Amino acid sequence: MKALFFGGAFNPPSLAHIEMAYEAMKAVGYDRVVFVPSKSRYIQEDEKKKLLFEEEERFHLLSLVASTRPWMEVSRIELDQKEQPRTYSTMKALAPKYESLKLLLGSDKLGELETVWRHIDDIGKEFGFVCMTRNHDNVEKIFAENEYLKKRRSYFQVISPLEKYQDISSTLIREKIKRKESLKGLVPEEIREEVEKKEYSRV
Repeated sequence: MKALFFGGAFNPPSLAHIEMAYEAMKAVGYDRVVFVPSKSRYIQEDEKKKLLFEEEERFHLLSLVASTRPWMEVSRIELDQKEQPRTYSTMKALAPKYESLKLLLGSDKLGELETVWRHIDDIGKEFGFVCMTRNHDNVEKIFAENEYLKKRRSYFQVISPLEKYQDISSTLIREKIKRKESLKGLVPEEIREEVEKKEYSRV
């Protein structure tokens, strides 16, 4: 079985997370996407993001979505660690389960690879990257204008998902939660009522 590794906060899981991951999986001819939610402390302290969903809530929501999608797998491997592991370490731990494993990420993360991420060359050489276009990015221009990325272009396969998912993000969803607006079309229907109910009562 060939799988894409998709790590992140999923705070909350958006329809873009799910549908774009599925499109990327099909585009590269893989069988599964493994969603790997990050630890809460990492999201708050390292990424400096406001946390609306705790670890078990994010795992629960992803699991609900996966229950109707056989191609989705949700892993607790990072949540169950004492400290947030590096992506490379997590991929090394998961790799024996799969015939092939690649790292799935959005183009909005490309700018972080040189300064925030570690083991980029190890991931690129041992696994490889599948990059989804986000926010209408000109991905080839990003590679061309960044010497660090340009030298590593061969590690990346670039996928352009459907236009309608380009601008959907967890940040947008959290803003709508605060304004008590409907999340229809922004999160999977399996979790929409639960997300709206929980978060509207907390904000």
